[in-house]
Amino acid sequence: MIKVIGVRFRTAGKIYYFSPGSFELAQGSNVIVETARGTEFGRVVLAPRELDDEKVIQPLKSVVRVATPEDEKRAADNRRREREAFAVCREKIAKHHLDMKLIDVEYTFDNNKILFYFTAEGRVDFRELVKDLASVFRTRIELRQIGVRDETKILGGIGICGRPLCCHSYLSEFVPVSIKMAKEQNLSLNPVKISGVCGRLMCCLKNEEETYEYLNSKLPSVGDFVTTDDGMKGEVHSVSVLRQTVKVVVNIGNDDKEIREYRVSQLKFKPRRKRDKGQVSEREMKQLKELER
Repeated sequence: MIKVIGVRFRTAGKIYYFSPGSFELAQGSNVIVETARGTEFGRVVLAPRELDDEKVIQPLKSVVRVATPEDEKRAADNRRREREAFAVCREKIAKHHLDMKLIDVEYTFDNNKILFYFTAEGRVDFRELVKDLASVFRTRIELRQIGVRDETKILGGIGICGRPLCCHSYLSEFVPVSIKMAKEQNLSLNPVKISGVCGRLMCCLKNEEETYEYLNSKLPSVGDFVTTDDGMKGEVHSVSVLRQTVKVVVNIGNDDKEIREYRVSQLKFKPRRKRDKGQVSEREMKQLKELER
């Protein structure tokens, strides 16, 4: 077992483990740590705890010091300088007529490097832009191309649920999301309705996947034939996953049929078969596949 703390360097960013050393640290403390990029200012989001050695990437670096008021002032000053650098870089991009969109700027705590994050449709030759920026800021310049999901994570926004985006507020890493999850939850396969602000499948489809898989496994599929506890046989008309009820078309005599609702415990049926893809055109399926990550 090894004692660690979890540190983040930006909102909803990835959590990195460091050794607290001899410092008494609590969740919410600001610390100075040494990273591959140099000295960085971060916030403790996981209080000291013990983890198995195999869960930690070795060698584990220690906290350099607890952040002082001067460190916090410097970090705030860096945020101000980032806004200024953003405006300068955007002007330079326009000057060089580059087909790219600047998303964010980040100063390392020790000011040894400035990172510019951008999106673009394809590859961009930004060599002249880097030279131009280096002549202005007199420090190392790094331009990093990111995808639409990372762009949305950085910029944030409001989802169709009316709440701040999951990726910007608490998700530290993107989880794989697939069309199967949308089908399992009986959602419309309309790309517009299951896509997030980034244009990819909504991350929240993952949240209830396990619950729906479990509940669906206990239900028959629409079109299946079932036997009720009162001895009647019929075809499944519809199911309510959360209520665990099934509407069945039963024959009540004289070729008359009626839709009755039963609890799943009142029915006998064969194990659920694999669900098909539904009535989705080849073009729509191609669009849906492009939304997966």
